[in-house]
Order: sequence, then structure tokens, then C-alpha cells
Amino acid sequence: MTSPYDIEEIFPEDGVRLPRRQHGNSPQGLTVTLLADYTLRNRAWLPSAAIVALLAEAGVSQAGARATISRLARRGVLEGSRQGRNSSYRLTAAAALNLAAGGRWLVAAAADDRPWDRWWTLIAFSLPQEEVARRRELRNRLRWLGCAPLYDGLWISPHDVTAKARSQLADLAGGAMTVFRARHVELGANAGRDPLDAWDTAAIAGHYEAFIRRWSPLLPDIGGSRITGVEAVRARTEVMDTYRRLPILDPRLPLALLPPTWPRERARGLFAAVYDGLAGPAQEHVRAVASRFTTEPLTDVRAHTVADVLRGLQGAEAITEPSR
Repeated sequence: MTSPYDIEEIFPEDGVRLPRRQHGNSPQGLTVTLLADYTLRNRAWLPSAAIVALLAEAGVSQAGARATISRLARRGVLEGSRQGRNSSYRLTAAAALNLAAGGRWLVAAAADDRPWDRWWTLIAFSLPQEEVARRRELRNRLRWLGCAPLYDGLWISPHDVTAKARSQLADLAGGAMTVFRARHVELGANAGRDPLDAWDTAAIAGHYEAFIRRWSPLLPDIGGSRITGVEAVRARTEVMDTYRRLPILDPRLPLALLPPTWPRERARGLFAAVYDGLAGPAQEHVRAVASRFTTEPLTDVRAHTVADVLRGLQGAEAITEPSR
């Protein structure tokens, strides 16, 4: 079990530069986000018909929703239960643990203000061109770890990688990888590439600014309790599904290397205001929809706040990074 999400929805072509900004979110991503937002704490069951109805409110067709549930079950993200003609689904234990740890990492990453030690992690590897699947899997794992390609076969990160991550990378590379830590040496304006150039910082800032433009106008209505029901769920799911991509695009890049107006903290504060501000009305609506398809109590269907995620859900308090 790796991530319940697919890194290729963020980097569909795995290029050095970021892809064009994506329009809309994938049904699988929306489904995972929806279940994580309201069932993660207790791995609550939801009737499949309720999941389909909630996804329909987000614009996913019934056929598309049912296909999405089936795909997530095959991937080990969801597990099902059937009583007569009625089926229910919940997050698997592995997916729940990963999501809880990933959620904590997500909300903590932007708030991490520890000074950078100015050491880079460099990961060099060489795999045969014909091993397409293994090369893709290795690149995807490097992306999840916050690395980016400086040159072909040389990926970097401004942070160290954990022993577990090093072991996973070594298994994928099959002995064709070297990991080391180093400081950057300036060779002159035209003599080399700046390590920060591995990330398209202008494009990343554009993603942040687009996020801020999209969600800032909602704050007055959230404060005035004017967003309720389906609109609350739709907005809360979308803000999480969009925000969760930003720390992957900007893996705690050192502020010392970035412009003083870098929008990471503004985006994080806005995300928390929207996500937490809509928790109550969104929870009410999810329970109301689910109650149409079951007579079981729905007290385990609960929205959590950013602070709840930071404190840890599903035993994630002992985990500092997701096992991506």
C-alpha cells in the first residue's frame, strides 16, 4: 500500500517543469478526500449508494462513481461489505493510516519554520531505458518524497530523506543508485545550474496565487454561516483536494532561497479558514445524505479540523511523514 492518491494527477508527464494547471479534480481523488474528511477517525462505513450520491453532487455520474469505487477497492484503498442487496465501503486500515499520516504532514509542512541547514540531498540513479515501469515507479516515489530532477538521472531535495525512504528507493533502484548530502558551490552566473531551478518556482507561485484567488472570496459567507448543505461539502472537499497538491509542488522549499512574499503561509491560513469553517454544515449534510440509505447510526461520520489532523488521527501521532 503506497499513497491512496496518484502522483501522476499532479505530474502527468513527469517533466522537469510543472504541467499546466489542472482543471477539475479526478473522481478517485475526490472520493478518497471525501471519505478521509468524514470517516477517517473511526473508518466509518458508508453505503455505496451514499458515496455515489455525494459524488453526484460534485458532478460525477453514477456510472463514473461506481467505477471509481471499484477501482479504489481493487487498489486496496477501500474495502467492501454486503448485506443482502446493499453494499457499504470504508477505507482500508492501510489507506487510513497513510491518509492520517499524510494529512498531518500536509498541514504541518507549510508551518515548518525551522531554519534550513543549507545541505542538499542528491540522488543519482541509472536504469535501462527499456525498464519503463520501474523508471516510472522510481520517479513517482521521488516526487512523493519532495524531490525534483536537476538533471536526467540526478534528483535533489533540500531536506534529508528518512532511513525508510532510502530503503524503499534502494529496493526500486536495484543497486543502481547513490544518495549523498552536499552543499552547493557557486561557480559563477554561467557555469552551472542553481539547484532551486529543479523546481519551477514561478509556476508554483502561480498555483498558490490561483488557490488564494479561488478561495478568498468565500470567507465572508463562511463567517456569516451562509454556506450550508451540498455547497459546504462541495467546497470543503474541493479545497482539501486542491490544497493537498501544493506541498507536493512546494516540498518546504527553503524560504531563504525564495522571494520574501512567497505565498505558502497565506495559502495555508486560507485553507484552514475554509476547511474548518465549513466542518459543521458539511458534516450535517454528509450524515443527511447517508441516512437516506441506512438505518444505522451515523455518529462515526465526523468532520475533523486542521488542528485534529495535526494532533494525529488513526495513530498517526507517532508518524512524522506519510509512507508515500
